[in-house]
Amino acid sequence: MRLRRSDLEKPGYARQRTGKGFTYRDTDGTRLTDTEAVERIKALVIPPAWTDVWISTDPRGHIQATGIDAAGRKQYRYHDDWRTARDEAKFDHALEVAARLPKIRDRLCADLTEGRGLTRERVLAAIVRLLDMGMFRIGSDQYAVREDDPSFGLSTLQPSHVRTRGGCVLLEFTGKSGVDHSGTVGDGEVCQVLRDLKTRRRGHNRLFAFYDRTARRWREIHADDINDYLREISGEQMTAKDFRTWHGTVEAARSLAAQGPQPTESKRKKAVSHAMKEVAELLGNTPAVARASYVDPRVLEAYEEGEVVRSDSEKAVSKLIKETAD
Repeated sequence: MRLRRSDLEKPGYARQRTGKGFTYRDTDGTRLTDTEAVERIKALVIPPAWTDVWISTDPRGHIQATGIDAAGRKQYRYHDDWRTARDEAKFDHALEVAARLPKIRDRLCADLTEGRGLTRERVLAAIVRLLDMGMFRIGSDQYAVREDDPSFGLSTLQPSHVRTRGGCVLLEFTGKSGVDHSGTVGDGEVCQVLRDLKTRRRGHNRLFAFYDRTARRWREIHADDINDYLREISGEQMTAKDFRTWHGTVEAARSLAAQGPQPTESKRKKAVSHAMKEVAELLGNTPAVARASYVDPRVLEAYEEGEVVRSDSEKAVSKLIKETAD
C-alpha cells in the first residue's frame, strides 16, 4: 500500500463520547455508518483520555489520528506502514552513528581535557559523556517547569540532583512519566566539571551552564545546544536520543549472547523477554517500549536464526546487524 501524506488542516472524522463508549462523526457532522471506516478507527486504539480527536478519512494517510492527551500535549497515531519505514530508517541511522562513535569519543576526551575552565565545549562534552555512559534522556524545558509533576533530564538537571564522590557522579531525579532515575557514572573528568558547576551554580535552578568570557556572563545550556554540539562533533544529523537507541540495541545483543542460542521457540521467547527487561532497566522504561523503540529488530531476527554476537564489542553488534540485513 502506497501511503499519502496526511493534511491535518483538512476535515477529518470526529469522536464523540456516548455512554461508556464512543461514536464517530463524519466530516458533515452526521454519524459515521461506514462499517469499514469504523473498524479501522477502532483498530487505532485511540486512548479514551484524548480530547479534540481528529481522524483521517483516508486509510492510506501517513497520520491516522491526532488528539490532546491528559497533559495537554498533542499526540499522533501513525499508519503501521509509516511506522515500519520510519523505524527502519531510525535503526539504519543508529548504525551510522555507531560507526562514528570512536571519533565522537575522541573529541569528547579532547574537549574535556582542554583547560580547566567551564567553557562551552568542556561543559557540553561532559553532558554528552553522561549521555553516552549513562543513557539518560536529554530532558525538556517544558516538562521541567510544570508545577504539578515536573520531570527532568540531563539538560534540565538542578544542582540538588547531582552528587560527586571520588571520581564518580551520582544522579538522582524524577524523569519522564514520573519515573525515578538513579545512575552512577565513573569518569574523573566529568566528575570534576560537575563538581565545579555545583559550586558555581549553587542557588540556581539549572546546573548546566557555561561561562561566556566575551560577554562576561553565564549562559544556560538547553537541549538544542546539546544537539547542536552533537552535530558539530559528529558531522551527522545526530541527536541525544541516538545514544539510547544504539545502547538499547547493544544491550539486547549482549544479553541474548549471554543466554546463548536456544533450541525451542518457547525458550527463545523467554530469552528475548529477559533481554528486553534488561534493556528496560538500563534505559528506565518498560520492556514493551524498549522492544518497540530502542532495539534494532534485526538483532532479534538474527537470534531467531541462531546467531548471536561473538564478543561484547559494539563492532560485533554492528557486524551482526549488517550481516542480518544482507
